[in-house]
Amino acid sequence: MGGLFGCVSKNDCLSDLFYGTDYHSHLGTKRGGLAVLNSKDFSRSIHNIENDYFRSKFEPDLPKLHGPRGIGIISDHDPQPLIIGSHLGAFAIVTVSKINNIEALAAKALNSKRHFSEMSGGATSPTELVAMLISEEESFEAGIQYAQEAIKGSCSLLLLTENGIYAARDKLGRTPVVIGKKDGALAAASESCAFPNLGYEIEKTLGPGEIVLITNDGTEQRKPPQDRMQVCAFLWVYYGYPATSYEGINVEATRNRCGRALAQNDSVDIDFVAGIPDSGIGHAIGYANEKNIPYVRPFVKYTPTWPRSFMPQNQNIRDLVAKMKLIPVKELIEGQRILFCEDSIVRGTQLQESIQILYEYGAEEVHMRPACPTLIYPCNFLNFSTSRSTLDLAGRKAIAELEGTEDKHLTEYAVAGSERNQAMVDNIRHRLKLTSLQYQKLEDLVAAIGLPKEKLCTHCWDAGSYF
Repeated sequence: MGGLFGCVSKNDCLSDLFYGTDYHSHLGTKRGGLAVLNSKDFSRSIHNIENDYFRSKFEPDLPKLHGPRGIGIISDHDPQPLIIGSHLGAFAIVTVSKINNIEALAAKALNSKRHFSEMSGGATSPTELVAMLISEEESFEAGIQYAQEAIKGSCSLLLLTENGIYAARDKLGRTPVVIGKKDGALAAASESCAFPNLGYEIEKTLGPGEIVLITNDGTEQRKPPQDRMQVCAFLWVYYGYPATSYEGINVEATRNRCGRALAQNDSVDIDFVAGIPDSGIGHAIGYANEKNIPYVRPFVKYTPTWPRSFMPQNQNIRDLVAKMKLIPVKELIEGQRILFCEDSIVRGTQLQESIQILYEYGAEEVHMRPACPTLIYPCNFLNFSTSRSTLDLAGRKAIAELEGTEDKHLTEYAVAGSERNQAMVDNIRHRLKLTSLQYQKLEDLVAAIGLPKEKLCTHCWDAGSYF
């Protein structure tokens, strides 16, 4: 996915920029980047962070990165920030995007005798493409709006200019941008969890398609938000950090409500509740509190040297990290009937190995309660599950085994409690060797978040979204 952070300060912005960007490290593991603008010029630093942490890679570069304004990015895609020269003036840009029509937009540009300099593996840089689209208009505001309308998918961005930082949220609000303020400084971030320890208070959340200019004088709206919004519901289920709030709704509190909803629809007899670290923990706490059943940690996470396993693009690396970082506690497992809460089941490969370990350590029963419905449709908007074929999704694999093809009766399979839905869930349960498997109902997930369904993107579960 990725996360961005920008800061405008009456003093040097570097400290806030460095730590604020670092607070987005849970959103990506491929590349990080910083750019600052002082009275003389832009300064930039970009590093690969696949094998090390953001702070470790960037600390040696800090002496050369000073100025009152700066932007940063954690990215799983192209190297960022880019520094662009244009008729609008020089600017630096970072984007969090998924551009589904990037090939068509790039072909149109090449047919107009334009060129691209940032190529990686023969592919066009999404960020350079966005910068090119912006530069085709007569102002930054018009250029951002033009790019947003041209892009099919999503794109939130920050532009660092001589006038200040332009912050823009994608046109359907799938990837949030929040503005923070403290004495002498303002900031824009993907995650509000970046603010508290840096002294910022949330000033506002940008609406869908909204554009603002952030300067020392404050935040000036340059384009009002549109009414229609479809913010990604998976932000609360998995992506978001527990301390973050989207649309004023906290992630951890939402996960607690998800767990309570799972418990209210459940009658299984168990000894204790556990959460698959880390994002399953909030759901499990909600379940345990609702049922008044002990919350126990039969797996502990070893974090000093084993990083997050979701983002690395190589599946073998993801599986290795997932296995090595979770250490079982035999004394808490042996002879127990255990119910696990998990944010979701995507492929199920890592989960299958964890379940096998539980049985090897003497668990009598293993029950699983994912906090969202079965994932059936690949994400078209946030680069989640897009590197996998649809058959890599546990739900689609089950459908293929039941139907002989993985794209038949999808609408029926997405309906909780339907005959086909139950058959799909039982297929997944059997493959994972679970005692029982019960997914969250979509209506309960929507209620736990607290926004109307039409304001949420639920495409992964029911293809219910605008394009």
